[in-house]
Amino acid sequence: MRETAQNPVSTSSGTSPAADLPSPPLFGSKSIAEVLTSAAASLGMPGFTNHLQLPPAQRVCVVLADGLGRTLLKQKSSHTPFLRTVMAGGQRNVPAWVDAAFPSTTAASLASLGTGLPAGQHGMVGYDVLDPEQDKVVNLLGNWDSQVDPAQWQPHPTVFERLAGELDVVTVSLPQFGNSPMTQAALRGSRFVGGTTLHARTAAAAEAMSGGGRSLMYFYANELDKAGHRYGCQSDRWEHQLEELDSTVKRLSATLPAGTTILVTGDHGMLDVPESQRIDYSADEKLIAGVRHTAGEPRMVHLYLEPDATPAHRESLIEAWRHRFGERIWAFTREQAVDAGLFGTVRPEVAPRIGDVMIAARDTLALYDTRRARPAALEVVGQHGSLTKSEREVPLLCFAAAGKKGKRG
Repeated sequence: MRETAQNPVSTSSGTSPAADLPSPPLFGSKSIAEVLTSAAASLGMPGFTNHLQLPPAQRVCVVLADGLGRTLLKQKSSHTPFLRTVMAGGQRNVPAWVDAAFPSTTAASLASLGTGLPAGQHGMVGYDVLDPEQDKVVNLLGNWDSQVDPAQWQPHPTVFERLAGELDVVTVSLPQFGNSPMTQAALRGSRFVGGTTLHARTAAAAEAMSGGGRSLMYFYANELDKAGHRYGCQSDRWEHQLEELDSTVKRLSATLPAGTTILVTGDHGMLDVPESQRIDYSADEKLIAGVRHTAGEPRMVHLYLEPDATPAHRESLIEAWRHRFGERIWAFTREQAVDAGLFGTVRPEVAPRIGDVMIAARDTLALYDTRRARPAALEVVGQHGSLTKSEREVPLLCFAAAGKKGKRG
């Protein structure tokens, strides 16, 4: 097992160099981790707290739109006539938005949704991160390492597992995610129903919830995120997918049993990074001096130092990054991230998966290590992962399904 430097960095002024970090996600009150747990509580299930003050329900459908940020939804409201009507109708004490997990990326946020825990507990602390047991960077999303057991990497019971046998728990998603390692780690325990298109998924959702008993459904849509990465979230393609999402939620309202609580949220927001600001940091020797592994995402980089690195090495590395990028980044240590609560409470097993040094983008900047990044990665337009408002705040829309007989209640 690789050992990592543990001593915090100090500065000549004696103040923390991470003092300007934004506030951490609102774990335990208003984050993505409270969505399914609050839904379970609203269904009357013991052992769960309704932090989001959802209305009592017999059925709940949680729609997770990958890449749907609160800022973008507000900017593009002209493309969402149904959701715009929902927002105008109000939702009593239910908050209009929640925080994504940190990093603001799918692996971290979906694991927080599925477990009700922050990343420091469930261990999905980035798109790809260091596996200390192998001294190797492993992917936690679509290219899961064969030597990593999902159930050991994320050992906590999911919300679905806790509810199994008590009510009908259903996941409606793309077929390829039915038994994927990511699902096994973060979303295991539900009855899975697949559908390749949004139309197929809405039909499957209506059928799955037609039995009439108490049920909790998780409905996943990834089309918006795919369009954003490829074309940008300011593109016509992205707006088209947002319109498709709006139509999908409208169909769910019309076809799910009347009175079903529908929640619409996202796992992260997104912003566009111009090609000129997609930068190969590995070309600058000062930015990788003493770095054994690089990981994370272009807007939230994990840097893992050599085992013999000293606090002085780490401080020198942070200063090199600040000298190069100035106020365009937050540069901080693992200890500072943990102390700031960015990952919530961190299990000892999870801490070494977090970079010794972390670099988070503050503006339209994406940072690549081209020694390990695929060339196609530098073509990605829409990006996320950092701590900016547009990436971390996701909507939470709450309303009752109209059902087949008419009016939305």
